[in-house]
Amino acid sequence: MRILAAMSGGVDSAVAAARAVEAGHDVVGVHLALSRAGGTLRTGSRGCCTIEDALDARRAADLLGIPFYVWDFSERFRDDVIDDFIAEYQAGRTPNPCMRCNEKIKFAALLERAIELGFDAVCTGHYATLVDGEQGLELHRASDNAKDQSYVLGVLTTEQLAHTYFPLGTTPSKAIVRAEAEARGLTVAQKPDSHDICFIPDGDTRGWLAEKVGTATGEIVDRSGAVVGSHEGAHGFTVGQRRGLKLGVPASDGKPRFVLEVRPVSNTVVVGPKEALAIAEIAGERFSWAGAAPTEESFACHVQIRAHSEPVAAEAFVSDDGVRVVPEMPLDGVAPGQTAVLYLGTRVLGQFTIDTTVSAVPVGA
Repeated sequence: MRILAAMSGGVDSAVAAARAVEAGHDVVGVHLALSRAGGTLRTGSRGCCTIEDALDARRAADLLGIPFYVWDFSERFRDDVIDDFIAEYQAGRTPNPCMRCNEKIKFAALLERAIELGFDAVCTGHYATLVDGEQGLELHRASDNAKDQSYVLGVLTTEQLAHTYFPLGTTPSKAIVRAEAEARGLTVAQKPDSHDICFIPDGDTRGWLAEKVGTATGEIVDRSGAVVGSHEGAHGFTVGQRRGLKLGVPASDGKPRFVLEVRPVSNTVVVGPKEALAIAEIAGERFSWAGAAPTEESFACHVQIRAHSEPVAAEAFVSDDGVRVVPEMPLDGVAPGQTAVLYLGTRVLGQFTIDTTVSAVPVGA
């Protein structure tokens, strides 16, 4: 196949490209420049898409003997990922920028251009596997559960899966990938993995949002509506948050309180006991299927609400209005804006953005 290898400058994408070359494919490397003001250097494992990353990707491509290009996707990234991130927080939701990047950039904008240029597939260093099932191509978890990235790929559609290539999916461990990179002479063999939000490399999401949208004093209230504190912007809070609340009125039971809800219209943050974070039901209108769509209106599955959380057995209900999921055990600290990915065994069925949640602990209980 003609393969376009997305090379981030990390060890995973470099080894994935190397395996594609070794498999006999016609491979071209590409690095995506997602910021026109990227930092010159990384800070340990923080940040990505820096000048250093681009140079690391080029060195790997040169060693593999493949053509290499840098494509400027910064405007698309700003519009579809960064601006969306800001808008979601302003709406009182908790977005997942990695999901949006996979959906809008790596497997939409990049894949669209790759197909236009005559490539058969885009190769990435994601840990996930593709399986030919009875009803067509299926997306499954990686062999190494600790590195599995199928959750953040849950946004991929049937058409996109047909043009993807994940060479690392069956690798038993990340240690094997690093050892392989070392043996191949790749200088990124021991490079730290990136984490946190790539466009907020210092990890200060609240401070970054304050710079973008400003501050506005508002009230922090408990579930009864009593004012227990104040804040400088509801966008700086997310469901499940405990630290940084600076409440002026202690809880009657003396226990810590957590953010239960963010109300952007009134600029209000609702707090309460940890037990009130338990969620009995989630639902969303925006959904997609990774492969063949379920044929039944309701079905048993597992739901996962974070990249590294444990999947929970659940019943899913599908209608023209969206997807509703009732877990067998309450979910903890779910926020509107998060992505729920549905699994059947190791297979990714699809995903939806959570719009509404139903608490397992009624007010006053």
